[in-house]
Amino acid sequence: MWTHAPWRGRFLPHPLPPQDRLRAYATWCNAVEGNTTFYATPATDAVESWARQTGPDFRLVVKLPKSITHERRLQGADEELRAFLRAIEPLGPRAHALWVQLPASFAPGDLGALAAFLRDLPRSHRYAVEVRHRAFFEDARSERLLEGVLTGAGAEWVPFDTTTLFQSPPVSDAERDAWMKKPRVPYRSRALTDRPIVRYLGRDSTERTVEGWQRWIGTVTEWLREGRSPTVFVHTPDNADAPALARRFHDEVRARLPGIEPLPEPDPVEPLTLF
Repeated sequence: MWTHAPWRGRFLPHPLPPQDRLRAYATWCNAVEGNTTFYATPATDAVESWARQTGPDFRLVVKLPKSITHERRLQGADEELRAFLRAIEPLGPRAHALWVQLPASFAPGDLGALAAFLRDLPRSHRYAVEVRHRAFFEDARSERLLEGVLTGAGAEWVPFDTTTLFQSPPVSDAERDAWMKKPRVPYRSRALTDRPIVRYLGRDSTERTVEGWQRWIGTVTEWLREGRSPTVFVHTPDNADAPALARRFHDEVRARLPGIEPLPEPDPVEPLTLF
């Protein structure tokens, strides 16, 4: 996301070399979804650049390649997994969690494959799983079985909250595109580990986006009081204002818990001059 074109000149200086964009983004937010790794295992030099641009406390939630999760469906992917784990080694502690996003067709009957996959993963990383089959949200037995698999592996369940998007019909091209592509699953806010991860999708309207996240403000505040360390990603259909919205979410949590550290001060977008 740190290369998102609409952010250039608004949140990120422009022009800005690709090798500096993550560093500039990291002055706005202290975490990012590593979504590009879904499409291909990154080159080691690219990962080394990500590490150079961020501090050790920066959080990358890195998605496993689709060749593992969607094409092989977690089975017979040992070679691809080893290559991926080697590639991300330079991230060190910045690899906050490895994100196993599963297709909507991955159903309760496939939980054996997930259990075996998680069991064989190295303990040097934390893992977070996102499911999209509605049975995991609507069938109590399927929910319990999945929670048991995840808890047994020390893995987190990543909710993707799209309920605000689907509250009413779309009003823009970006919202219509999101309606076609994003999963329509029930709201879930139960954390399984001390590092919960939330993905929230709002609307084009800032007012509606902020209104929709209010219950997450309460949940995240409670998690922090319990000693957990949550990571929240804020999206909108076009993501044009996502960095500013993420900071606003953080500020709303800080208003309830003033002891939470503020986010870093963003770099100026325009280059400094003497005149």
